[in-house]
Amino acid sequence: MKGWTVVFDLDGTLVDTAPDLAEATNYVLRTLGLDRVNELEIRPFVGHGALAMIDGAIKAHGRTLSERELHDLFEVFIAYYTAHIADHSVPYPNVLETLDTLRNEGATLAVCTNKIEMQARAVLSALKLDGYFSALTGRDSLGAYKPDPKHLTGTIARAGGRNDAAIMIGDSETDIRTAKAAGIPIVAVSFGYSIDPVASFGPDAIIDDYRDLRPALKKFADTSIST
Repeated sequence: MKGWTVVFDLDGTLVDTAPDLAEATNYVLRTLGLDRVNELEIRPFVGHGALAMIDGAIKAHGRTLSERELHDLFEVFIAYYTAHIADHSVPYPNVLETLDTLRNEGATLAVCTNKIEMQARAVLSALKLDGYFSALTGRDSLGAYKPDPKHLTGTIARAGGRNDAAIMIGDSETDIRTAKAAGIPIVAVSFGYSIDPVASFGPDAIIDDYRDLRPALKKFADTSIST
């Protein structure tokens, strides 16, 4: 993998962050005197950001808020989530072993997420994953965010990589659309937060476990990957 840049989405791809995001959303509901919603009701909105999670949870109670009200609640969400950012979040199985292997094989690793950069860095730091990545960009890092392909290509550039030697790993339609628009191969994980099966969005490959990632990368990288 020497010379290749492997770019990962964060939520639903590297880390199962839904438990903490659901808790932050339910905290917002509590401030409004509304009942909790189930984490499973939150998961479909995770890839669309905090505003979508808040809006979806409130609509589940049959209420609709103005854009101004939602943005005020966003500040409440951010304050709570920042203080509890990795209480329950965990890397997916075999993530650490896979990152170690790819790095040892000479790959450059990066993260491209629609989380705001500060929060993304806090999650990775809390889970001791931050040392693996040469670049991390959030929705506020480059003036563009997924599905805008400039978010992905900008991340590759920050990592010192080239678009023609880069691969993205993601869990959602947004990730797949981003990679396709950038002309970058995309490997989708089947265990993330996508509402529909990721196969329906046409990724270049799908894995069910991180143990399957290196074999999937062989399709795109050079033949120097050892078996």
